[in-house]
Amino acid sequence: MEAKTSSSSSSSSIRWAILRDAFLAQSRSSSSSSQPEKKKRISRTTTRAGGGGFNMIPCHRVTNINSNSNTNDDEDGGDDVYVSYILPLNEAPTLVLRQRPENTVNLNDFRICNKYDIDNTGLVCHWPSEDVLAYFCLSNADMFRSKRILELGAGYGLAGLVIAASTDALEVVISDGNPQVVDYIQHNIQANSAAYAETRVKSMILHWNQEDISNISNTFDIIIASDCTFFKEFHEGLAQTVKCLLKHSEASEAIFLSPKRGNSMEKFLEQIKGVGLRFSITENYDKKVWQLHQNFTRGDGSWPNYEVDHCYPLLVRIKP
Repeated sequence: MEAKTSSSSSSSSIRWAILRDAFLAQSRSSSSSSQPEKKKRISRTTTRAGGGGFNMIPCHRVTNINSNSNTNDDEDGGDDVYVSYILPLNEAPTLVLRQRPENTVNLNDFRICNKYDIDNTGLVCHWPSEDVLAYFCLSNADMFRSKRILELGAGYGLAGLVIAASTDALEVVISDGNPQVVDYIQHNIQANSAAYAETRVKSMILHWNQEDISNISNTFDIIIASDCTFFKEFHEGLAQTVKCLLKHSEASEAIFLSPKRGNSMEKFLEQIKGVGLRFSITENYDKKVWQLHQNFTRGDGSWPNYEVDHCYPLLVRIKP
């Protein structure tokens, strides 16, 4: 009988091969042509072109960009892509976001991560929880009206921009700890400026473990975040950031949409409790999202490698 290779060992080998190819992209040989198929076997991220994901906000790649005149592409943006997100509301605007091609990486990314003690997950791909968070905000637009909103760990800023474009929020601050990511956020804010009406929108570099944020403490009515609880080394800083920046009001709250990811969610909520905040967890918070989750769980084939623990975002509501 042929010996069976362990799944985790095989997956690790493929991931290392993908990382190697990212560094050696200029010298790839024909043997790397099978890499995308291998990646499908082990990746839990999603690509719109290849299917998978919740796809709550319809989107497609675009090539002809009519950017706002204030928008200036930097020199490193030559390989970036532009994605048009069509908000599923009557008379809702379309948002065009500049993003990296999915699953690309370069050495400079790691240098910056080491320098600022951050991660680069915001640049890797469009994460499923972000899509669901953006849809949740659209579906609950009234809760943001005339409020000051902060998005943490925003990636390319989809959820924050959706709030800015469709909810009559007073102010939306879209933040990330990675300065590269914030450059993308600022570009996307400028490029979609016509969609915000009276809402003030700005970007911010916000590192949960390092920033002195006392100047904006007790500021925001609502804080939102998607898939920000994975890295346990940031849990304490993230919990303290939420406690510091959320208004000391019964009406204020932080809304997190994140998968369990082993015990990462549990450990983060221990920190939330430890800083004196309250929380609730809801599994079934939207009929459409829940139905898709049920289909994926049954293995309908539309999302290869769907795993509840790593893919399905729970709704966590945090209160002062």
